[in-house]
Amino acid sequence: MTSTPPPRAELRKLLREQRQQFALSPAYAGAELALAGHLTQVITQLEPETLGLYTSIRSEFNAAVALSADPMCDKLPWALPFCRREPREMDYRLWDRAVTMVKDECGIASAAGPVVVPDVVLVPCVGFAAGNYRLGYGGGYFDRYLARHPHVTTVGVAWSFTRLADADYVPQPHDIPLTLVVTEQGVAQ
Repeated sequence: MTSTPPPRAELRKLLREQRQQFALSPAYAGAELALAGHLTQVITQLEPETLGLYTSIRSEFNAAVALSADPMCDKLPWALPFCRREPREMDYRLWDRAVTMVKDECGIASAAGPVVVPDVVLVPCVGFAAGNYRLGYGGGYFDRYLARHPHVTTVGVAWSFTRLADADYVPQPHDIPLTLVVTEQGVAQ
């Protein structure tokens, strides 16, 4: 008898609560430092021409702060996602880090620069599963973007405790696997 995976909405809620508790714990600072180191190493190896980041929300790891501490990563052109509600889609806008940020149609801080297509994109993960599948917030913005830009190298950013068991996550047809996922323990296998 096969069990039915829990609904994704329940998984998202549980993982967001766990992430919030983790962000308040004494272990967070060390894990944050470790994730920053692993992520910096991966980005340095990938040598992107333009790096797509994300604005951290809801106790997500702040990749922009972590990467700005590395001289090589800080010199890269950066871009931030800009989401539209109708039609529901996302693009990236160049971020020179000096211009005042603007809010996208979902109320998330973004950049006001020209639209660009980064060759490497960091993707925040609420959770992740075998095969580098990502559980996000459920809006479908990243999946739609990646379907339109299959050549982009995608780097999931997650905490190791958010890895989902095979029984808890079954990819759906619209789910697009990431190139790799980086956690505070390194590149997830």
